[in-house]
Amino acid sequence: MDGGLRVSDRWIVPDAELRERFSRSSGPGGQGVNTTDSRVELSFDLSASPGIPDSLRARALDRLAGRLVDGVLTVTASEHRAQLANREAARERMAALLREAIAPPPKARRPTRPSRAAKERRLAEKKRQSQRKRDRRVDGD
Repeated sequence: MDGGLRVSDRWIVPDAELRERFSRSSGPGGQGVNTTDSRVELSFDLSASPGIPDSLRARALDRLAGRLVDGVLTVTASEHRAQLANREAARERMAALLREAIAPPPKARRPTRPSRAAKERRLAEKKRQSQRKRDRRVDGD
């Protein structure tokens, strides 16, 4: 592939930092499955990459901690019959994972309180429900 893996406008992972492994895939393909290495395993050493800024690296390592093995992120693709299509799928999956991992955290929610009218509506509904259940009683309480 050419030019590297574009994760964001500011960050492109060079092809030299990506490792691809090919193996035999299960699934569709008939007899060709037994002879072609169409499954793709794409790996990227996130912890040792010099191309990612330290702040983004820390955020990505924290968010992807469950998927990393010794700081290496690995993605596999075997849904297509052609190796080239699986290479593209693996690269897209890797870029999406990294993009999600380096995204800034969402803005904190500003806490609000219910309005006076909302409190009154809630209490009035509770009184109506209480009265309805009281009216259903047979024993005369």
